[in-house]
Amino acid sequence: MVKKSKEIPDISRLRETARQVRLDIVEMLHRANSGHTGGSLSATDILVALFFAQMRLNPQDPCWPVRDRFVLSKGHAAPALYAVLSRLGFFPREELFTLRQFGSSLQGHPDSSCTPGVEVPTGSLGQGLSIANGMALAARLNGNGVRVYALLGDGEIQEGQIWEAAMSAAHYHLDNLTAILDRNRLQIDGHTAEVMSLEPVAQKWEAFGWHTLEVNGHDFPELLDALKDAEKFKGRPTMIIAHTVKGKGVSIFENQVKYHGVAPNKEEYEQALKELQAD
Repeated sequence: MVKKSKEIPDISRLRETARQVRLDIVEMLHRANSGHTGGSLSATDILVALFFAQMRLNPQDPCWPVRDRFVLSKGHAAPALYAVLSRLGFFPREELFTLRQFGSSLQGHPDSSCTPGVEVPTGSLGQGLSIANGMALAARLNGNGVRVYALLGDGEIQEGQIWEAAMSAAHYHLDNLTAILDRNRLQIDGHTAEVMSLEPVAQKWEAFGWHTLEVNGHDFPELLDALKDAEKFKGRPTMIIAHTVKGKGVSIFENQVKYHGVAPNKEEYEQALKELQAD
């Protein structure tokens, strides 16, 4: 059993873990020649903070009844989730490099039927928060202290179902639910401000009845403080707006919309390795 929330986090170790996760992501995507680079890299630090310092988990028993639940609503960032699960011991690291191959347990989007540690299949954007609501309601009924976390994309919250789920979570006072917004400001068609403006995004979540926090999504102390705040806050669900950089960690990918769903070619892969290994 791994219970993270009571331990004092080692920030330097979290940063090194995030660097290794980014190396795994780049390797996976290059070998697969397919997948989502930008959003996987922007979400890396959020996932490392959650899985290595916050959530209650048991990699030896992925179905442990009192584990905390995680929903990757932005399912296209699956490479980041897979790299994190592998480093925790849910499955061997070698499996990472079968990503998107026929017969692999690691599909292009998460699939709970074949990947240990994945709670629910996701990838059809807009649905994950509703699923997380159901998990949080079930945990309340069971009285087992389980907390539920959901990671959303900022392009994703242009979906109407997100806002129905936001109203529902507030209505039922789901204070065991924390949503995190990967606010990298880019989606497949361009800048979110140009496709469908989200602002004022923090005030919108507040107006929908959520306890709302804003952090630098690449700053571990800020992320961990916000997660602890959410854990203690009672009566309302919490939204953590994590301001991130799409493609974070590799200069040629950062803030470049074209890498939303494009894997690194040979030259880009070598440049990424050079930068991440020198970090």
